[in-house]
Amino acid sequence: MKRFIPFLPKPALVPVIRLGGTIGAGLRSLNDEGLAPLIDRAFKAINSPGGSAVQSSLIAARIRRLAEEKQVPVHAFVEDVAASGGYWLACAADDIWVDQSSIVGSIGVIFASFGFPELMARQGVERRVVTAGKSKSLADPFLPQKGEDVARLKALQAPIHQAFIDHV
Repeated sequence: MKRFIPFLPKPALVPVIRLGGTIGAGLRSLNDEGLAPLIDRAFKAINSPGGSAVQSSLIAARIRRLAEEKQVPVHAFVEDVAASGGYWLACAADDIWVDQSSIVGSIGVIFASFGFPELMARQGVERRVVTAGKSKSLADPFLPQKGEDVARLKALQAPIHQAFIDHV
């Protein structure tokens, strides 16, 4: 497309990257190398309660890499919520803007499941599981919770929690 007045400076392209919902894999807008040379600064609009710690870390690292490669500032705008992984993404910005009623924060790692062993027994349902290797039925909702399983999950969560604290 030709510009109507070619001697005027081109306006800066300022992309707004919308990061909403539960954080997971597949954020394609950060991989569009065609836009990268045109970017003067970047804005992130965040509305997320969190999600995958790994994906939060990867997306935040990608945002910082692009900002450093292109030497552009990144601004985060929190809409309703930037909690947990959403907060992790917000902290990848150079500054964070929030509304007075935005919810921001919540540093932690959670693993949640259900337990149905009594229901299974009452219904006369027998669960059959064949595994090879130790701890393959970790947090199985159809078996009683084991102390060693809880300890293992907490041990897995601890370094993720510390990485989160270090990031923010």
